[in-house]
Parts: sequence; structure tokens; C-alpha cells
Amino acid sequence: MTNIDINGKTVSVDVPADTPLLWVLRDELGLTGTKFGCGMALCGACTVHLDGAPIRSCVTPISTAAGKKVTTIEGIGATPIGKRVEAAWRSLNVPQCGYCQSGQIMQAAGLLATTPKPADEDIDKAMAGNICRCGTYQRIRAAIKAAAGGV
Repeated sequence: MTNIDINGKTVSVDVPADTPLLWVLRDELGLTGTKFGCGMALCGACTVHLDGAPIRSCVTPISTAAGKKVTTIEGIGATPIGKRVEAAWRSLNVPQCGYCQSGQIMQAAGLLATTPKPADEDIDKAMAGNICRCGTYQRIRAAIKAAAGGV
């Protein structure tokens, strides 16, 4: 049994220690907002926060999350930064197909937690590992700036 804090609730899961966190979230806990993209930590669709830092859940074994706090897209709106990011995403109509957007939002919230007023270069660097097949990068950047209190 592995105990983890998911969005503020402690849960126990009985899975092998090397099971990727992504599959625990989706298959064991029914939290399907976190998406499977590439399975190799290259696209960012599976981004969640582990003790406040963005990580790729597709390559993170559940044993790494044991006893730690995991925040998913379902819980990020309960945080002040997450609430601002989600509001900016809605206000600027960022998603097109939407598949990558949970990972984009999680990465953006992680950026704003460490860099409250990011420059374009900060945004580009932080978001570089999150791929959007629809190409909404300009709207993503605008939403991050809006969530940071800019225009």
C-alpha cells in the first residue's frame, strides 16, 4: 500500500511501486484530467505538481509520490495561483482542442509559483516542454501574463 495526498485528501493505493503516477491517477483514482501524451516525459500533457513542483507523471513511479502532496488539474483551482491561471485561460479562450491544456495550466501555475512576474524568456523556458498540437502558444503566453497581473 502506498499513501499519497491527492488534492488535499490522503488516499491509499495498492499497486506495484514502479507504477507510473499517471496511471494511478487515471485508472485507480478516476482523475482523468491528467492526460497521457507520449509516455516519455516529452510532451507535458501529464504534468502534475509533486510538493508544489511540476513533474511528468507518466515517468514518475508511485513510490516517488509516497507521503508527498500531489496536485492535479482537478485540484489546482483551489490554490490562489491556480485560480488565477484557470481564470486567465477561460478569459482568453486559450484551448483549441484542449487535450494538452491541463498540462499547460499545471506548468504555468508552477512557473508563477517560482516567478510571479515572468518575462517572455521565462515563459518560453518554463513552457518549452509542453507541446500544443493546435499551436495556441501565443494565447498561452498571454494567459500566463494575465494571471501574473499583466496585460
